[in-house]
Amino acid sequence: MKKEIVFPKLSSKVLSGVIIEWTTEVGESIQKGEVLYSVETDKAVHEIEAPFSGKILAIHQELGNEVTAGDLIATIEESEED
Repeated sequence: MKKEIVFPKLSSKVLSGVIIEWTTEVGESIQKGEVLYSVETDKAVHEIEAPFSGKILAIHQELGNEVTAGDLIATIEESEED
């Protein structure tokens, strides 16, 4: 099943950031809990983990893009084991 990953609200005051790293590419697999991407906010760099295992179908945000809570980040084909 295809699932969309959105940028999370990191705290009540941290609602946006800039994508600075992707740890995987379209077509690759990722496991739940592995770092999917890193985002820099005005306070720190946060590593965002994959919420479930699967294959990356699409990355919707490029490096350097500013994202806010709720923005579409990636689409993953969830693996059967989740």
